[in-house]
Amino acid sequence: MDMQNVVVGSRGASAEDVVAVARGGAPVELAPEAIAEMERSRAVVDALAAKPEPVYGVSTGFGALAVRHISPELRAQLQRSLVRSHAAGMGPRVEREVVRALMFLRLKTLASGRTGVRPVVARTMAALLNAGITPVVHEYGSLGCSGDLAPLAHCAQVLMGEGEAEGPDGVVHPAADLLADHGIEPVELREKEGLALINGTDGMLGMLVMACADLARLFTAADITAALTLEALLGTDRVLAPELHAIRPHPGQAASAENMRRVLQDSGLTGHHQDDAPRVQDAYSIRCAPQVAGAGRDTLTHARLVADRELAAAVDNPVVLVGGTSQAEGSGGGRVESNGNFHGAPVGYVLDFLAIAAADLASIAERRTDRLLDKNRSHGLPPFLADDPGLDSGLMIAQYTQAALVSDLKRLAVPASVDSIPSSAMQEDHVSMGWSAARKLRTAVDGLARVLAVEMFAATRALQIRAASGELRPAPASAAVLAAVREAGILGPGPDRFLSPDLEAAYAFVRSGRLAHAAESVTGPLA
Repeated sequence: MDMQNVVVGSRGASAEDVVAVARGGAPVELAPEAIAEMERSRAVVDALAAKPEPVYGVSTGFGALAVRHISPELRAQLQRSLVRSHAAGMGPRVEREVVRALMFLRLKTLASGRTGVRPVVARTMAALLNAGITPVVHEYGSLGCSGDLAPLAHCAQVLMGEGEAEGPDGVVHPAADLLADHGIEPVELREKEGLALINGTDGMLGMLVMACADLARLFTAADITAALTLEALLGTDRVLAPELHAIRPHPGQAASAENMRRVLQDSGLTGHHQDDAPRVQDAYSIRCAPQVAGAGRDTLTHARLVADRELAAAVDNPVVLVGGTSQAEGSGGGRVESNGNFHGAPVGYVLDFLAIAAADLASIAERRTDRLLDKNRSHGLPPFLADDPGLDSGLMIAQYTQAALVSDLKRLAVPASVDSIPSSAMQEDHVSMGWSAARKLRTAVDGLARVLAVEMFAATRALQIRAASGELRPAPASAAVLAAVREAGILGPGPDRFLSPDLEAAYAFVRSGRLAHAAESVTGPLA
């Protein structure tokens, strides 16, 4: 089936558009009104370029070098030099989906008509995306202010036919060769265009949008794994009653509690307290699961609000405005104004906030797993869920792996956005470090998925051990999960075996959304 084109207009983009282009390879096209807006703003830039007065970004140097007025015959060289000098990244290559998101979001800003670039620049960037040409962008080089300079400059360099890029075959080639192979003419940049291509929060925003999509799926997975563990530990589902969560009206908490309640509906295991170890209440990691996951859900809601605002923004400096008066006035009342909208603080803060939520969700999941493995707290389950404890070690070291991941997640929760190192001869004296916050959040999201996979693996094994006795049966939704786990080739209880492949398969099962799909085959859609 052909993918539907994502139309890039002058009024921003949606999170769904970003994911479709970055991950799904959806083709993009420019809306006619976006072309018209770009032509209109370009006329302003051309008028200003013809004037003798210096205008930042049009006829001056950049950053601390903005004091120099550049003559017309040197301005094409000025734009080339800007891109080449700013393409100064180092380190490993950034993932293809991140680069595609970054390019698409820069295209979205170009299409806004606020940057003053010619339509040919936007058309060429769209052509790169549609051809599957992905510039080589490196890990290090962005301070998140003036936006993601080095990563964007590596992309702009490819538009010029310079640098390196990955082709649709996944092989890195010289950019000039790839453009020629696909019939794409390199762009000769003119006034303002080099700066417009590199000045924005596109990298950090793209990573935020994709992290939000991933975390939404993982919060649902966390509710399911918490329910499976509660059931395996013979806990009580009475704490999930809607009226209990209505009196503390956090929306995320209510959603998580309802997810758990629906997964556990008609369970034969919940609420069975052993005679030799009566429980009035379950431990916090069981009883407070909705409160912790729900707080994370509410954090995600706030992050999505910030992302949506940023997706509607045109982040550039200077920016082209239409109407009004200014010393930098062009034709038809249009003007170019300097501003600070490129600063990544709004995005950096929520990236860090999400990393905190991911770390805490992983931490409570690990505590639940540990209870499943401890014979003193697991209410009748064998030590470490081993087949023959002593001869077999069961899942002892799986919990070690999970604990190591949680420890890393706690370090990744340390905010990047509180740091700042002045740059550009103190002209850029406060920066956001939003790119760094985004990079560590991507690592944290992957780590959270692995932690939840270990809990799922332990909880499903524990439920299989309970079910083998034939006395108590798990909930229908839990049974559907057990069946799906077996179909995925994730083995159940038995003598010790090479465990790493099972854990990797469990990770893929959680990360892909198959865990939620299995539960929802019984419960219907979960939040």
